[in-house]
Amino acid sequence: MENSKISSRLVGASGEYYVMHQILRRGYLAALAPDGAPNSDIIVTDIYSKKLCSVQVKTRRDIGSDKGWHMKDKHEQLDSDGLFYCFVDMGKTFDDDVTTFVVPAKIVALVMRESHHCWLNTPGAKGQKRNDTNMRRFLLDYTRIFKGTELEEKYKQGWLEPYRENWSLITR
Repeated sequence: MENSKISSRLVGASGEYYVMHQILRRGYLAALAPDGAPNSDIIVTDIYSKKLCSVQVKTRRDIGSDKGWHMKDKHEQLDSDGLFYCFVDMGKTFDDDVTTFVVPAKIVALVMRESHHCWLNTPGAKGQKRNDTNMRRFLLDYTRIFKGTELEEKYKQGWLEPYRENWSLITR
């Protein structure tokens, strides 16, 4: 089967199992959250049950123009110290390396709020006022969104590098 024909549900499931694999191989216990858990895909604890956190996994293939992950407005409010996001990029082909950005929920919530606020207050392509929506995008590069603002430099290409494969954020 071609990579481009895999259903989004299978892509999402593969990301969740990939993240579980990464956590388990570091000596932590990880299990899929029950279906319907609103903000967690994976529950994580250490072998002594002293550390507990949850992980929400967002998985994408390297397709589309902005290279981002789909989010919703609810992610602007999810800022628990015990919640982490794993943004998984499966690449274009089956031979590509998988890349994961492990980001604390507080950072994700802040970026979602700032980027959506800026997008809403920037005129559309024809100069029109933008309509609010519950959709958001988590991006590797927000230069286009923050162009000409004080946040342009903060969220330019490379801003996510400290989070690339930074599994210690979950396991420390």
